[in-house]
Amino acid sequence: MRIARLFAAGTLALLVGACASTAEQRAMDEGRCRGYGFRKGTDGFSKCLLDVDLNRDADRRASLNSPYGWGPGMYGGRPWRYW
Repeated sequence: MRIARLFAAGTLALLVGACASTAEQRAMDEGRCRGYGFRKGTDGFSKCLLDVDLNRDADRRASLNSPYGWGPGMYGGRPWRYW
């Protein structure tokens, strides 16, 4: 019984810790664009934020549409073969 509770608490901690709030995600995106050399308040910075967000959405859609939830490129991107 005690092991089950410990396992449940650990699983819950992992699930909660893996999620980033909108503000945290925005801060990470801004840091990434600053790392690329863009300055906040410029058109290039805004475009960078947009591109990062669009890439994240595309990755999410690709993982939802692929078999078993794996992202594109698994096993060299070859189609599944059954024999």
